[in-house]
Amino acid sequence: MKIISSVLSLILLSSAVLLTGCATKAKRPTPDQTVLGPNGLNPENVNTTDANAAGLQQRLPEGVIDDGHLIHGLLPSVYFDLDQSAIKSGERSKLADAVKYLKDNPTKNLLLEGHCDWRGTDEYNLSLGDRRAQGVKKYLIKAGVEENRLETLSKGSLDAIKNGTAEQMDHDRRVDLDVKKDNGDTAAPATSAGGS
Repeated sequence: MKIISSVLSLILLSSAVLLTGCATKAKRPTPDQTVLGPNGLNPENVNTTDANAAGLQQRLPEGVIDDGHLIHGLLPSVYFDLDQSAIKSGERSKLADAVKYLKDNPTKNLLLEGHCDWRGTDEYNLSLGDRRAQGVKKYLIKAGVEENRLETLSKGSLDAIKNGTAEQMDHDRRVDLDVKKDNGDTAAPATSAGGS
């Protein structure tokens, strides 16, 4: 009998607590109590400029990556034939776009990153990647870019797709033109985008 009365007391006590906790419901605010106010939001009267907006970063074009130090993909890559470091005539317009970008953005500098496909030894590919990057650098200097605004780096076949298809290997034989960032620097969009 004691057990039944204990269980019954526990059930009654639990019910009382549950009913007491649910006694009041939240009251919905009236429209004049909301952020929008009684007339709602009128898109024509919304201020789209903000005094604090001047410090905001500009949105980068699709496919452009800002890693904090470099801006990848803002300028198109220059592609090369197998085992070659000579710049193909079809790729020169991309370098003309890079010259224009640097003239329009005198505070920007470039990292010219040479790449190779997976074939060949690591040492050979590092050397070939360097020759490609140096060739692009020489071309840009002859086109009027100051040498101190250009830095080269060879990645050889470090980023190449091993046993890649012909199309993948074509993509691996390139020099990337990455925009270098300074502290507080933001990317200035390229005005003309060449292929790739």
